[in-house]
Amino acid sequence: MKELNKFLFFIVTVCIIAFPTNSINAQIDVKGKIRNQSINRADQRTGEGIDKGLDAVEDGVKSMFKKKDKKEATEEETAETTSEENSETTKTDKKPETKQEVAFASYSKYDFIPGEKLIFFDDFSQGVVGDFPALWNTNASGEIVTTNLYQGNWFQMNGSGCIALDNGINLPDNYTIEYDAIVNPVEENNTAYEYGFYLYSAENAKDLSEGGAVPGLNGGIKMSFGYRSTYSAYDESGYTISGEKDNAIMKAGKKYHFAFWIQKTRLRVYLDEAKIFDLPKVFKAGFKSNQMRFELWESGNPTITNFRIATGLPDMRSKLITDGKLVTYGIYFDINSDKVKPESFGTLKSIAQVLTENPTVRVKIYGHTDGDGDASKNLDLSKRRAASVKSELTKNFSIDASRIETDGKGKTEPIAPNDTPSNKALNRRVEFLKL
Repeated sequence: MKELNKFLFFIVTVCIIAFPTNSINAQIDVKGKIRNQSINRADQRTGEGIDKGLDAVEDGVKSMFKKKDKKEATEEETAETTSEENSETTKTDKKPETKQEVAFASYSKYDFIPGEKLIFFDDFSQGVVGDFPALWNTNASGEIVTTNLYQGNWFQMNGSGCIALDNGINLPDNYTIEYDAIVNPVEENNTAYEYGFYLYSAENAKDLSEGGAVPGLNGGIKMSFGYRSTYSAYDESGYTISGEKDNAIMKAGKKYHFAFWIQKTRLRVYLDEAKIFDLPKVFKAGFKSNQMRFELWESGNPTITNFRIATGLPDMRSKLITDGKLVTYGIYFDINSDKVKPESFGTLKSIAQVLTENPTVRVKIYGHTDGDGDASKNLDLSKRRAASVKSELTKNFSIDASRIETDGKGKTEPIAPNDTPSNKALNRRVEFLKL
């Protein structure tokens, strides 16, 4: 009993030293969920205090229980390690690993190519952290945040209801939608977390209550993503087709890239490298969407960024071989990075096919940035990005390196004012010039 009392007194003393009152009251993010950078600094200081305290406690425990059986100790340590490796919370806390070569290999069947003409883009870079983004509307709530794992600004959606484009958007027969998303369960132990993403034709695109649970009086499609992926299409007569893919899962805290490819009646949906739905007759002939929205059920509300809508499948062969110049927006990079993102695979594959079919053609690749930041750094970044594109074409698509030259223009040749997220996205591009 005396030994136990000494041990308890030791723990209390260490905790008082390691955790002053302001640290105990600070927010501790033990689940690695999305949070503002202002909170991160407080968390970091608190975490350092926790580590010191726990180290001291651990040393005290070891000194008081030196005679513990070695086999028993080893079994407990193994159990703890296994638990951490299988814990989704632990995975979320770790910085995501970047494995470029493996990622590109997994995208070998990825045939998505984004639209050429930009219709809408929002990376929430011009909004104020903590505010609701200006181009969106809601009967729930949300705010712009930064995260402790991923770069840039993100739109975190909260509550129960829906979030849609403020003025709707009139879409053509053929277009693409892309966005990056993270999902976390609202309730700690909920494993059935999901959110909805709807495309529909509304009488009044600004009326978020139109149609209730089935928005749009002229038809549409309801999709959900999270612990499963589902779809239900409908028109004036009611529901027409539905389906589910229970192995297309979003793990909590992990970033995913969504791509939607609409060609008249056909809809293809991609979750990272996998095509999860391919529905050739999901829309009625002549159907056109004028609104889209995220549906929130307070089970797994999403956080999104890089929301992009574009139209017009690029004719790469004609532009590069006939016109002599191809401007592409389908080659992606992270902020301030020269590493080509794996979702660029479809675009690179199409360009490589044109070069393979025209073996005498030589090209020069130019990288371009938007107008933000230092001019010399942007110039260097654009040159490195062009070189990375060449590397991917030679390494993954067997294009002879002698056929490709590279250079960068930085922010010196904008094609739009650097005043909105959409215009900045137009300036961030890769150009291929036929030599």
